[in-house]
Amino acid sequence: MTTQSPPTTGASSGTPPTGGDGDGLKAGLKNRHLSMIAIGGVIGAGLFVGSSSGIAAAGPAILISYALVGAMVVFVMRMLGEMAAARPSSGSFSAYADQALGRWAGFSIGWLYWFFWVVVLAVEATAGAKILNGWIPGVPQWGWALIVMVVLTVVNLAAVGSYGEFEFWFAGIKVVAIAAFVIVGLLAVFGLLPGSDNPGSGLAHLTDSGGFFPKGPGAILTGVLMVVFSFMGSEIVTLAAGESENPQKAVTRATNSVIWRIGIFYLGSIFVVLTLLPWNDPSIVDEGSYVAALNVIGIPHAGQVMDVIVLTAVLSCLNSGLYTASRMAFSLGQRGDAPKAFAKTTSRGVPRVAILGSVVFGFLAVWFNYQWPDTVFNFLLNSSGAVALFVWLVICFTQLKMRGMILRDQPEKLVVKMWLFPYLTWATIAMISFVLVYMLTDDAGREQVLLSLLVAAFVVGFSLVRERVQRRG
Repeated sequence: MTTQSPPTTGASSGTPPTGGDGDGLKAGLKNRHLSMIAIGGVIGAGLFVGSSSGIAAAGPAILISYALVGAMVVFVMRMLGEMAAARPSSGSFSAYADQALGRWAGFSIGWLYWFFWVVVLAVEATAGAKILNGWIPGVPQWGWALIVMVVLTVVNLAAVGSYGEFEFWFAGIKVVAIAAFVIVGLLAVFGLLPGSDNPGSGLAHLTDSGGFFPKGPGAILTGVLMVVFSFMGSEIVTLAAGESENPQKAVTRATNSVIWRIGIFYLGSIFVVLTLLPWNDPSIVDEGSYVAALNVIGIPHAGQVMDVIVLTAVLSCLNSGLYTASRMAFSLGQRGDAPKAFAKTTSRGVPRVAILGSVVFGFLAVWFNYQWPDTVFNFLLNSSGAVALFVWLVICFTQLKMRGMILRDQPEKLVVKMWLFPYLTWATIAMISFVLVYMLTDDAGREQVLLSLLVAAFVVGFSLVRERVQRRG
């Protein structure tokens, strides 16, 4: 039976969890779990699958696109890290927006973020099912999607430590795979890899096919639109910190390491692809950028190797997506912005109703994907497409207000500070706003922004009306 649990003690520290919520969640995530969640959080299936279209659109200049978006994410994570280290919470930026900007802001961004991740569940479950169906075609795609969702639901329902352990190993596989790819790739680039089929052309491919800007400097912005959403997930560690033994330490470490994580895993791996073969090589689009690079090096069965890695990334993203959606629902329930049942936990500190509520919508979205992929599911996909940018904007505005609140109430908790405050915060707001406006000039981007704005306006309007009714009551 699900019960409202009192604050519980940490599993190994013997002290109450410092999540700051006074909730029934348990400190079941160990430091190694948080470290790997932080490292693997920025590596989604989008990096492996989506990078080829970005390379085709911008050529070698896509490196600048990744660097610009990477810098934006670093700044946003620094701001979020400042708030999360001072006030760790299972609701993270939604709880901070509630405190700094008002109930309407916490309610709106919390539900929009939940909506984003339950749609991601359907996308990743379908992607994983497609790979598994290719291996074992006897089981239909929808069957594999169902199996994957059920297994990960069971993992999340068991205990938060189960999620942490699963994510530790799956994120670890992603990290090791990309690190090995970068090292082996660089050796091949400079002709130092024994037995490689690659002649070792050095950096020549960065400029030998139309220069570094073959599509013109404007293609950098097109590239930004294509890569920005592959960075979503960096903020997961700040939600998970509320269930760790030492949230402040975990958040500080994750925030400080985000620069090299993006540098190695995103810029490093794309740099290797672009130096191993020309950007306009047809195999980059036909086979995928990483498979094409592995084939050039001479790695046997490159396609199958990447399928395993992509499946790992998909399962990791699914696992984290379900965890993230359920914890956001839990936090909303705690604050009275969702059904009270969402805030109840089992004796193991698991918000069972919040998990099941999230996965039910995920199952429904998977069904929509098979029944009406071009209508209902396409609407869900596009109407959640720009939510990532909305979340980052809210984090920026919240940090502008929260800095003063922390200095007034708990100045000793300000252990992580945003650089050049407030100037760099405003610069980040300008960068994100520019990306949103520029998306309106792109056909696919325009639909995402407009539909996401429509859904956001509905949620904000509902929260304001609800707040007014509650005041009158």
